[in-house]
Amino acid sequence: MQGVNSPRVKLLYDIYHMQIMEGDVIRTIRDNIQWIGHFHTGGVPGRHEIDASQELNYHAIALAIADLGYAGYLAHEFIPTHPDPYTSLADAFRICSV
Repeated sequence: MQGVNSPRVKLLYDIYHMQIMEGDVIRTIRDNIQWIGHFHTGGVPGRHEIDASQELNYHAIALAIADLGYAGYLAHEFIPTHPDPYTSLADAFRICSV
């Protein structure tokens, strides 16, 4: 991204995959926010709801992203396990609303 150095080229930062690959997502987001154009969520493990049963604290991640002044997109991309998937989506929205 530094080599391209264009505001028209950004990364999709998949928080789920980055947690699996490197673990320290908040530090990585802070260090590289200028290159990120879109975020995806997903519970670790299993790519399920992003609730308290997961490894990641998505509310803290959302706060860190907001504190950086990010005004782009954050998409919820997970497989609901709740019988009503709209409940899962409402919970994800609540968790990431900062």
